[in-house]
Amino acid sequence: MTSAKVELGRHLFYDRALSGNGTYSCASCHRQALAFTDGRTRALGSTGEIHPRSAMSLANVAYSVTLTWADPTLNRLEDQMLTPMFNLEPVELGLAGQEAALLERIESSTGYPPMFAAAFPENSDPVTLLNLRRAIASFERTLVSGSAPYDRLVYRGDSGALSESALRGMRLFFSDRLNCSRCHGGFTFSGPVAFEELEPIAPTFHNTGLYNLGGTGRYPEDNTGLFGFTRKEEDMGRFRAPTLRNVELTAPYMHDGSIATLSEVLTHYASGGRTLAEGPEAGVGRENPHKSDLIRGFDLDESQQSDLIEFLKSLTDRSFVTDPRFSDPGSTATLHQP
Repeated sequence: MTSAKVELGRHLFYDRALSGNGTYSCASCHRQALAFTDGRTRALGSTGEIHPRSAMSLANVAYSVTLTWADPTLNRLEDQMLTPMFNLEPVELGLAGQEAALLERIESSTGYPPMFAAAFPENSDPVTLLNLRRAIASFERTLVSGSAPYDRLVYRGDSGALSESALRGMRLFFSDRLNCSRCHGGFTFSGPVAFEELEPIAPTFHNTGLYNLGGTGRYPEDNTGLFGFTRKEEDMGRFRAPTLRNVELTAPYMHDGSIATLSEVLTHYASGGRTLAEGPEAGVGRENPHKSDLIRGFDLDESQQSDLIEFLKSLTDRSFVTDPRFSDPGSTATLHQP
């Protein structure tokens, strides 16, 4: 991590020339104003292909034990990046087979060669795909969100940071009755974290009873969660808990964007699972045999739901989504330059 790497990574993160057809960048699916999500139900690739899952927030991604909805093997940003860059099913950035052309464009641009040289002075030939990935990962590791009203209360002792409603909601969130923090725990509100000198913690994945196709426990074929990697029946429908930081800005919700509002999310959990009455995905989620024991359901009246939503809004870090350090730097080093 150096300032030069971060600045290079920031330019690359926003550069649409890092897609096969020149129309998409990392920021196309990770918009700062939306806490580095995209506001779509499911992510859309550079060629128009729909991804089976929604784009996860990059807030505090440096601390994530694992980096995707359901792949336990991806725990380094430099490695995870290979999927959106080169994936074919679906195409995301669409760079497969264009590696040499991409490096040639970088080397022939006016802005990037000196930035790569500054970022990787130990390399005689610094313009490589590995260094490109290292630079973008360095920028992503600076995307730290920690100045929400909740943080001002808990970490800075500002007793007036939260409204009375949000304070009541906070007590509900951490209560044994609702148990929200069992899955959305820690300072990231996303479960296990990783950082220097911390003993490794295994990633966790949860089945929340979002689906129960035909009463069999199945999830839609393109979204089977951890089961897609382990092929173990008990892992069907298990996904990582996303961060709740800035959750007010990251709708729609769940791994496939199938719940539109925070109110509907709370209804889902209060019911102990979602019921879909008709269609190919019909089923009673609370009866899913693979559902987590933590998803028990609870009673929540209208006033309590409002309080809980107010608490969730207190996790919104307005400075994070407007911080100029994380914004589009413009075209000063873009590959579009001659």
